[in-house]
Amino acid sequence: MDHPVIRQPYQYVRTALVEPDWRRLPGWRQVTAAQWRDAQWQRAHSVRNARQLRAVAGDLLTDRFYDELAADQADVATMPILLPPQVLNTMAPGAPTTPEAFTEAFLADPVRRYMLPVHSDRHPRWPSHPLAERDSLHETDMWAVEGLTHRYPTKVLAELTATCPQYCGQCTRMDLVGTSTPQVTKARLRLRPADRQEQMLDYLKRTPAVRDVVVSGGDLANVPWPRLETFLLRLLDLGSVRDIRLASKAVVGLPQHWLQPGVLEGVARVAAVAARRAVNLAVHTHANHVRSVTPLVAEAARALLDAGVRDVRNQGVLMRGVNDTPEDLLDLCFALQGEANVLPYYFYLCDLVPGAEHWRTPLHRAQHLQEAIMGYLPGYATPRLVCDVPHVGKRWVHQAVEYDRERGISYWTKNYRTSLEAGGGPQAALDRRRPYYDPVDTLPEAGRRWWAGPSAPPGATRTPPAVPAPRAAHAPPAAPTRPAAQEPTAAPEPAAAQAPRAARGAR
Repeated sequence: MDHPVIRQPYQYVRTALVEPDWRRLPGWRQVTAAQWRDAQWQRAHSVRNARQLRAVAGDLLTDRFYDELAADQADVATMPILLPPQVLNTMAPGAPTTPEAFTEAFLADPVRRYMLPVHSDRHPRWPSHPLAERDSLHETDMWAVEGLTHRYPTKVLAELTATCPQYCGQCTRMDLVGTSTPQVTKARLRLRPADRQEQMLDYLKRTPAVRDVVVSGGDLANVPWPRLETFLLRLLDLGSVRDIRLASKAVVGLPQHWLQPGVLEGVARVAAVAARRAVNLAVHTHANHVRSVTPLVAEAARALLDAGVRDVRNQGVLMRGVNDTPEDLLDLCFALQGEANVLPYYFYLCDLVPGAEHWRTPLHRAQHLQEAIMGYLPGYATPRLVCDVPHVGKRWVHQAVEYDRERGISYWTKNYRTSLEAGGGPQAALDRRRPYYDPVDTLPEAGRRWWAGPSAPPGATRTPPAVPAPRAAHAPPAAPTRPAAQEPTAAPEPAAAQAPRAARGAR
């Protein structure tokens, strides 16, 4: 008996992963498969500037594109250009080969939109939100020791490096990660890596309430494996640590790194120790569009699982023009879960960092998308869309306690304290409602007028610069203890008044 086909809002069709043919690009026509799989070849041939991009693309990109790229780098960009061939190859894979048509396809490409932004991508009136901040999550304020953010009661973030093998335009740690741009003089880690890691381990020994350590950066693919393995084995010596998560976009952006035999052998050694001690060891990566998920990505994820990690999970960023439709998200999640053995985990709203306004989505859009993707994926593989609220932390997008749609201000509470609330009353941190802001250009006209006028919140810049000045420096702690910074009670400091930070002292 034939059953009628039910028309669904989203129709799943299994689609095989594809590695685009890199030889379609003039500069790579002689590159062999063996070279392409070589991590060192990928690093050595990464694109860092327009000249190197021209060498790869030849005449396929018109001068208009390079003019847009130069204008963005000079005026707005918060991140330098760094594109491994693996990443660049996923942009405009099926584009026509005439220059005008290829350029149009390249400009429209969703991976290009966040990995290689150009000036015309940015919003002309609101390139940054009026309350954007370089360290928008105030992670520095919660440094227990340099690079160790203690933001949640049982979890810490350990930043082992300030570099990546690829740079995303919307990077939430743009204040620290990468080399400086004309708009942004980056903060710098002061301590030698060995000294910084020693202080981190010492703090964790003295703080047994921490059971979950996210080891990140930057990107762990840029930490020499022997150093990383030593740190991880010493973490595993701490009986209080029960979860270790390794953060690396390079699983997607440079899978060749994680396919190196020496790296996989090291992962297997660490995973074996974790298994003996019943510690959950996982890898977190970062894919934002289905085009980024290729057979090499799937091979790297499977190799990590075979080496003994419990899960490879994806934490993406929700961005306009990249993945802000139900189809975009479901296509990506089915490719990750069904074809690459990567578990869809989170999609964050893009943070309130400078230059990100054209990527950010309003809260109501994220709420709609969360509802629209329900019921298609297995429950354990249905990602949560979350808002990382300054001074609060990650919250599911439906957890806002109040939402003013006209002005684009949502309010959030939390159920724990950090060092920043140490001086308040017992309920002060739990009762306080913290704001989060929708992108101004998505508001109705009355909301846009309000943000442009005198009634906007204190600290709001009426004509926002592309990149606000950095926040004031924090002195490093005299001893490796948690900093005694107090929760601010006044309105946010105006961006123009924020003094530069020479280096990250006590995050």
